[in-house]
Amino acid sequence: MNEKNRNKLILLGTKGGPAIRPNGSMPTSSLLLLDGQKILVDAGLGVTRGLVNTGFDLKTLSTIFITHLHSDHILELGPLIHTAWTTGLNSSINVYGPSGLVKYWNNFIASMALDINNRILNEDRTPLEKFVNIHSLSDQPLVLDKLQVFFLEVPHPPMEECFAFKIVGSKSITFSGDTHFFPPLADFARNSDILVHEAILTDYIDTLVKKTGLGDKLRNHLLRAHTPLEKVMEIARIANCRMLILNHLIPNDDPAYDQKVWVDRSQKGWSGQTLVGRDGLEIKL
Repeated sequence: MNEKNRNKLILLGTKGGPAIRPNGSMPTSSLLLLDGQKILVDAGLGVTRGLVNTGFDLKTLSTIFITHLHSDHILELGPLIHTAWTTGLNSSINVYGPSGLVKYWNNFIASMALDINNRILNEDRTPLEKFVNIHSLSDQPLVLDKLQVFFLEVPHPPMEECFAFKIVGSKSITFSGDTHFFPPLADFARNSDILVHEAILTDYIDTLVKKTGLGDKLRNHLLRAHTPLEKVMEIARIANCRMLILNHLIPNDDPAYDQKVWVDRSQKGWSGQTLVGRDGLEIKL
């Protein structure tokens, strides 16, 4: 990956939910290269392979933002950092997100203690925990060299501490995180160059409930915790963003709801540029 002077956003995983299916998309993660910073947003299953496939050098992993603690956003966080360490990482990684990340990270280190201690003793490695700093988010913007990062807590019941991020430098990119329709997000994202927003097609919910063998609890969760596509377009319109990218798609692995269905439906209610996310999609900034 030739990263010098190349600002871009790469969608590594674009499906909503933790399940994976043959030839389907992977859960959520995105890589933002902006003004010399390399920022990973979320770390769902498959993130390590997704990064490597872009040409990303795992030894340069430095900054990670986690929107919330659902498994499709953090399942591979620990394994990613561990793999970077075994690849030769020798500098700090800062992870920002909900307060529960501290417990997650401590438990991951404990679960891998045998392997980590073996590699320290037999491969002369520095202990992994010395490289990793976990930061719970506050109300204050974060400064990363030339960038500012703003946070907005969004509703994704029953989860708590779910965040949208707005990263501002030479370009401004807003990530909605998982959320139901939330008008304050439009104000938060106002005039962003790119708004990356989750989306669900509500007419698919009964199909998904049947496919999983689950019932009303799943149906109710999907309805109250995610944003219908038509409401996403409303947020984009109010926010006056330059480009809308649909991400965390539900569904994203059903042939009856392919990219054409998403593209056709996303033309309604929003006159700006829209891209439907897919794994590996690169957007130059």
